[in-house]
Amino acid sequence: MTSSARPLLNRRLAEFGTTIFAEMSALALRTGSINLGQGFPDTDGPEEVREAAVRALRDGRGNQYPPGPGVPELRTAIAEHQERRYRLSYDPDAEVLVTAGATEAIAAALLALVEPGDEVVALEPYYDSYAACIAMAGGTRVPVTLRPYDHSFRLDLDELRAAVTDRTRLLLINTPHNPTGTVLTREELTAIAELAVERDLLVITDEVYEHLVFDEAEHLPLAGFPGMRERTVSIGSAGKTFSFTGWKVGWITSTPELVSAVRSAKQFLTYVSSGPFQYAVAEALRLPDSYFADFRADMLAKRDLLAGGLAEAGFEVFRPAGTYFVTTDIRPLGESDGFAFCRALPERAGVVAIPNAVFYDHREAGAPFVRFAFCKQTAVLEEAVKRLKSLTG
Repeated sequence: MTSSARPLLNRRLAEFGTTIFAEMSALALRTGSINLGQGFPDTDGPEEVREAAVRALRDGRGNQYPPGPGVPELRTAIAEHQERRYRLSYDPDAEVLVTAGATEAIAAALLALVEPGDEVVALEPYYDSYAACIAMAGGTRVPVTLRPYDHSFRLDLDELRAAVTDRTRLLLINTPHNPTGTVLTREELTAIAELAVERDLLVITDEVYEHLVFDEAEHLPLAGFPGMRERTVSIGSAGKTFSFTGWKVGWITSTPELVSAVRSAKQFLTYVSSGPFQYAVAEALRLPDSYFADFRADMLAKRDLLAGGLAEAGFEVFRPAGTYFVTTDIRPLGESDGFAFCRALPERAGVVAIPNAVFYDHREAGAPFVRFAFCKQTAVLEEAVKRLKSLTG
């Protein structure tokens, strides 16, 4: 034990305790509740992709340290995916870097590109690792809040412009957006691109839900807009698209200079990871278009099942245009404190959800909102809906 009165935890991380996901998942186990809190599927992805991982293990591919940038097969598959889907051309040897999931990609990019005192503008509410990684880099986070409007959450472009100062280093953009399900439009992305070019800003774009967009929404990579290819670090992930979140295979695509900078930080985090799984993800990215269409259609049906059930249970529902999360407003149920509501919900209804306030700097702005995940089996969602309807008798 140290005799010093100095706190053990670095002051940059002092505000971050155990994540809400760990707390709520533990609560789900303790109460036997249906866990619609943490965003992981309850079924595995395609059998052929699993078998590709088994083959890699048996063939001795990836059982030792893979190359630092990632195995060539995966880097080539990522470059082909970007070209095929978005007509974005990347050199797999110099402009692609494989990471331990998107979370490491975010951490490495921020550690590499942010100096102490730099401001990072991020869309609030934001995935909880954003705030922690900005803090670890010594940066100052500047939230721009997506606000509820016409049954969705929208970006105020004037507020975004006003948030940029002479100290702003980069914009951290997430679309499709977790937790709100917002997918930024072409007009919004055009304005973001123009702002970044005008103010000479770097941009990190978290696009892990790129294949989960619904209705009329379309995912448009920011790197494809004028002036953005040379200033954007784009982040992707296999976990959400192929339902193998435990494999932790993510990546970045960018210019050689930015990829080299991010790799300089990444090599001192995990160094390398997920060797055999990298070969399997290379095969997954080459699955036919029918896989991606079927995956999206399945999630759309589940979205509509859960969203409809939540509305019948008395919630105000913000039907998402992307991701696999539904944000709700609990005020029609006579509630206003999302934390208290989520901590009581397992005993009241046998379901676990996440209070959106954890994703806000301005906790009061997120207080009445609660997030549910629909990446679960249909029967599980049907049972959850049945339980939730007990809230209104």
